[in-house]
Amino acid sequence: MRNMSRREFAILTAMSIIGLIASGIVLYELYVIHNPPPFCTIDATLASTPFNCMKVLTSSYSDVFGVSLDFLAALWFIINIAFVSILTFADKQLAKRIFYVLFVWRFFGIAIVPYLIYLEFFVVHSICLYCTIMHGAIIIDFVIVSYFLFSRHSNIRHTIFQTTV
Repeated sequence: MRNMSRREFAILTAMSIIGLIASGIVLYELYVIHNPPPFCTIDATLASTPFNCMKVLTSSYSDVFGVSLDFLAALWFIINIAFVSILTFADKQLAKRIFYVLFVWRFFGIAIVPYLIYLEFFVVHSICLYCTIMHGAIIIDFVIVSYFLFSRHSNIRHTIFQTTV
C-alpha cells in the first residue's frame, strides 16, 4: 500500500464495515425476507425511550423520497470505503484531493446524525439498535479521518503531504 499501511487502511475502513454490516442486516431482514431484524425489540430504555427498531424503521421518517435511509446509509459506507481505497493507491496529487473529499464526505455523514437521533428520541419515541450502531460508526469515522488529516503525528498526513512527523 503506497499512501498508508495495512493497519491504517484497516482503521480507516473498520467503522464503515461495521456500519455496512448493520445497514445490511436491516436491508436483508426487513426488505428481503420481511422480518424484523434480530434484537429489534430490547427490554431496555435510554433516557426513557424504548428500543424498538420496527417503530423506527417503519416510521414515515425512515425514507427520503421513497428511498430507505438504511439503503442510503449502506451506500454512504460503501462510498466511504471506496474513497479510502482510492486514497491508498492514488498518486500524491490525487491523494491530497481525495483526503479532503473523504473528510468532507465524513463531515456530511456526521452532520446528519444529530437530526436522526432527534427523530428517534423526540419524534418517533423509539431507538433502533442498528441505527445507533450506524450513528456510532459515522461519528467514530469522522474522528478517525480528522485525526489522520490534522494530527502532526499522522503517518498518512506525512506521506501524502510530505510533512515531518
